[in-house]
Amino acid sequence: MAVPLELDLPSDHYTVEDWLHLPETVGQRIELIDGSFVVSPTPLSNHQVCAGRLRTLLAAAASHDLEVVEAFGVRTASEVPVPDVVVGDGEVLLSGATVLLPEQTHLVAEIVSPSHRQRDYHDKPRIYAAAGIPTFLRIELAGVAPPYVEVFHLHDGAYTLVAKANAGQTLELTRPFPVAFDPGRLLGRRAG
Repeated sequence: MAVPLELDLPSDHYTVEDWLHLPETVGQRIELIDGSFVVSPTPLSNHQVCAGRLRTLLAAAASHDLEVVEAFGVRTASEVPVPDVVVGDGEVLLSGATVLLPEQTHLVAEIVSPSHRQRDYHDKPRIYAAAGIPTFLRIELAGVAPPYVEVFHLHDGAYTLVAKANAGQTLELTRPFPVAFDPGRLLGRRAG
């Protein structure tokens, strides 16, 4: 469950600059959403397995100028969400950057957590769309035939659903590079 971060800062409405001056933390993810710091504990193991496998699948298909990382901040004008998986400019990610700017970010993915449904379905897509990030993936780990993956492309400032698939089906992405996979590969036992 996400909890507020206790800090001795002079404001009750935090800024990107405040976020950039936070100390490094271990085992927590700190995001700046709507002027508040949101601290999340390390995700459950199935969430981490899914993120790792998605990162591996995307990295194998990515062009040489892109890198795929987990849990890395994207700095907008007033917020710093931390997507579960990010595809960004390789040069920036290899330089030791603190965050990616929206124009350096090509895809973000959120794995829905039961305690973060509002954020994963409403807040974060709103933030990513307003920042101009071209592709957004949302992955559900619960329900019928999980994982269920939805792919959204930015069109006229809002996300439009362009593809979806459950485990056992094939999901095809065209942006930021072509890749196709069965969402079932993101969770469950690995093939022997």
